[in-house]
Amino acid sequence: MAGSSSARQPICIAGPTAIGKSAVAMALAQRLPVEIISVDSAQVYRGLDLGTAKPGAEERQTVPHHLIDIRDPWQRYSAAEFAADARQLIAAISARGRTPLLVGGTLLYFKALLQGLDRLPPADPAVRARIDAQALAHGWPALHARLASVDPQAAARIAPGDSQRIQRALEVWQLTGRPLSAFHSGTGASEYGWMAQPRFFALVPTDRGWLHQRIAQRFDAMLAAGLEAEVRALHADPRLSAGLPAMRCVGYRQVWETLDGAQPRETLRERGIAATRQLAKRQMTWLRNAPATQTLHVGPGDDGDTLAARIGQRLQ
Repeated sequence: MAGSSSARQPICIAGPTAIGKSAVAMALAQRLPVEIISVDSAQVYRGLDLGTAKPGAEERQTVPHHLIDIRDPWQRYSAAEFAADARQLIAAISARGRTPLLVGGTLLYFKALLQGLDRLPPADPAVRARIDAQALAHGWPALHARLASVDPQAAARIAPGDSQRIQRALEVWQLTGRPLSAFHSGTGASEYGWMAQPRFFALVPTDRGWLHQRIAQRFDAMLAAGLEAEVRALHADPRLSAGLPAMRCVGYRQVWETLDGAQPRETLRERGIAATRQLAKRQMTWLRNAPATQTLHVGPGDDGDTLAARIGQRLQ
């Protein structure tokens, strides 16, 4: 299999946060000659390590990893940039006779690569600053209510506390006079014939309560490992602010709010776990409609090795 053209066709592994995607990828690397392409909008940032569950040095030495630590946290990185970078990596990895293994939970990145993106207006710093000022005065739930009045479809998909997506939806509406949902036509087409074969694997929990327990355990482990200290160092950097995409990542945003005094420290754990559960819910909603998906149900008895074996069987 390793020497065939089929073996060099990309494999995608997606799933909600904390379900064990990285463990599956590392186990699969023991069976196939792969290079891993991270599909994670937080792992692209240098200095965001503990809260992103970034692969450690040993893992990255054992298996080549790509699109990790490629931006400073005050920079931006778009889904369109990811798609362009991933295309180049897929071609280069395949040319080396290895299999590109795309792994992560940033499903907009998967969509950008596999289905294409509708053309949206670029970010406008002045409009974003105006929206941020309104949020500071009235709160993001109030802006979510405003979004519901102009784009009910987008508001239905976006949580009232999801500041980044609320801001973008309002920004698009203000710049174009059109709701964001009008751009999500789904007409973008994949350039890849390999997606005609079902090599997109979605890890889905058999029991959401089990996943919620894993989310809580992982967030507790991040706190114990020093997440607050990591964010405190970022918070002290004058180039960073709460409005940057890197600082809006789940976990980082909650600690940042605590350091700003906007939220009490006593609620940090509760807020971090709740935000992570909301992220997982959005990820699972997207996966239900993902193209050419093979679903792997994951439960308490599964680990990276057993899931990698199941994927290997389906690839034969």
